[in-house]
Amino acid sequence: MSTYTTGELAKLCGVTVRTVQYYDKRGILTPSERSEGGRRLYKDEDLKRLKVICFLRDLDFSIDAILGILKDEHPEHVISMLVEQQEKILTEEITIKKEKLEKLQKLKSGMKNEDQFSLESITDIAMLMEGKKKLKNLHRFMLLTGIPITILQWTSIILGIIKGLWWPFIIWALVAIIWGSWLSRYYFKHVNYICPQCHQAFRPTLKEAFFARHSPKARKLTCPACHHKGFCLEIWGGEDHE
Repeated sequence: MSTYTTGELAKLCGVTVRTVQYYDKRGILTPSERSEGGRRLYKDEDLKRLKVICFLRDLDFSIDAILGILKDEHPEHVISMLVEQQEKILTEEITIKKEKLEKLQKLKSGMKNEDQFSLESITDIAMLMEGKKKLKNLHRFMLLTGIPITILQWTSIILGIIKGLWWPFIIWALVAIIWGSWLSRYYFKHVNYICPQCHQAFRPTLKEAFFARHSPKARKLTCPACHHKGFCLEIWGGEDHE
């Protein structure tokens, strides 16, 4: 069986001597024996133990957590549980980092046009990014609720053409009107628009929003604050509690 000094053990595991000494002090890696001069001496089992410690430290496990794992009768069960927990934490951190990166990229894109870029532009970007997920979910909800209506539409048309039964089409038309009216009210209660002139966020009337020209991300509206008429950026506005 091989014997290693503190320096040799540290080199084999890619850590510093002070790290090995610190682990000894914390009680998670005690030397198997000491030389006559008092030097720490480690064996193969200690080398394996240090490699496990280094692996867990790389996964951001705390010293106390590692100590609890190594003391457990079945450390593999504890490691499995902690790995799942750590995976969840890291996944959440990655999601947060991605959101921050996306904000920086939006800001960087806006800064390329220095003539139009301002502190108000940063506010607009922040408001847009804050509700991006909720706005995306709102669009998805609209799409999913529209699928049954579309199926009913084509079914009624096919029945009318093939069998001459047009009453299903009349039913579809009534359902589509009711659904469209409800969905429009629901949608415009959850979105706001940012004026490109004064950067004021506002909610237009249902009639104005419904009949306005629009693109997937903007709608041509009149700002109630500065009365500028133009394409306003659509953002998440939350629920209308009025």
